[in-house]
Amino acid sequence: MSVLAIDAGNSRIKWALHDGDRWAERGTVPTAQADELRAAFSTLAPPARIVISNVAGEESAQHIAAAVAPFGGKPLWVVSSADECGVRSSYAEPARLGPDRWAALIAARNLGDGPCVVVNAGTTMTVDALSADGIFLGGFIVAGYGLMRDALARNTAHLKLQDGAFSFFPDDTGDAIASGALNALAGAIERMTDYLTETAGTEPMIVLSGGDAEQIEPLVSGRARVVDNLVLEGLLRIGANDV
Repeated sequence: MSVLAIDAGNSRIKWALHDGDRWAERGTVPTAQADELRAAFSTLAPPARIVISNVAGEESAQHIAAAVAPFGGKPLWVVSSADECGVRSSYAEPARLGPDRWAALIAARNLGDGPCVVVNAGTTMTVDALSADGIFLGGFIVAGYGLMRDALARNTAHLKLQDGAFSFFPDDTGDAIASGALNALAGAIERMTDYLTETAGTEPMIVLSGGDAEQIEPLVSGRARVVDNLVLEGLLRIGANDV
């Protein structure tokens, strides 16, 4: 069964078509240019299922709906639930959890049976705890790498946005800002890892996805792996489960 999975985030809309065996086609458009999806989808064969996670607002939802309308059928707009695909939610109001976080948790659950810290590092970074028996315990939301740097540039007189790279001992302002942001992100992940280790009695796997995952991964202590497009993987499983 072919599935078109669409992950509409704050900065980018990522999509991929799974043909039943593999991801056959994929693409990305800036969220601010969501109207370009119609052209991107014009050459695709109609999928059997369309599964969508949208945290980008109503305008993006309208563009996505228009882009998939020529395929016919009714797309599945994911809403987080109390129990789905082997994951149970401890959120106070399960439906208020972002659908991208829910999809990422479902994908991570299918990577292994142990406890897991699920990280999606994009415009914001979410850090979620998943127990060995598939219970979503809760999680953090923090400003992402770009937002941290932008906030310093906007709100200080002498820390204008500039190029920089990670360094253990930064010796210029650009590197100091970049290193501070990356250390803060890695620190949030390590705090959650510590909490989950205490709860589970064993060290969890850290699963990282999102645009900044590659540069965060080397700074994180513990067992960590980067998984490309974790949300899309979760949407695929949700779509298969909803047939």
